[in-house]
Amino acid sequence: MKYKALLVLSVGLLGVFAGQADDMSRDAIKDRIKPLGQIHVAGAQAQTAAASGPRSGADVFKTSCFACHGTGVMGAPKSGDAAAWGDRIANGMDTMLKHAIEGFNAMPPRGTCGNCSDDEIKAAIEHMIEGL
Repeated sequence: MKYKALLVLSVGLLGVFAGQADDMSRDAIKDRIKPLGQIHVAGAQAQTAAASGPRSGADVFKTSCFACHGTGVMGAPKSGDAAAWGDRIANGMDTMLKHAIEGFNAMPPRGTCGNCSDDEIKAAIEHMIEGL
């Protein structure tokens, strides 16, 4: 009786492990352990991004600047607000560009556009103060 139960248990275990052997291929393992998402490090160039030339000031503003400069968060001068931009404009474009690139007060370096070129940041500033 013991031998019969041991034999049935052994055959059962052999069947279970044999069934899992198919799932141990390299492709199956890679599929099971693949990452669920990807990480983007600020300032790093995205590998899948296609070079499309410089972005316009309006595009940079919409994607990276609007969150603060569209609403005035933490004292950020709102786009098109002559009173808020007056003293900054008086300091000159070089100073505004330096502050935008290096960071100033609550604004981090390059704002929220870690992959913007200096020219794209300048274009965004020009877009925000256009007509003032």
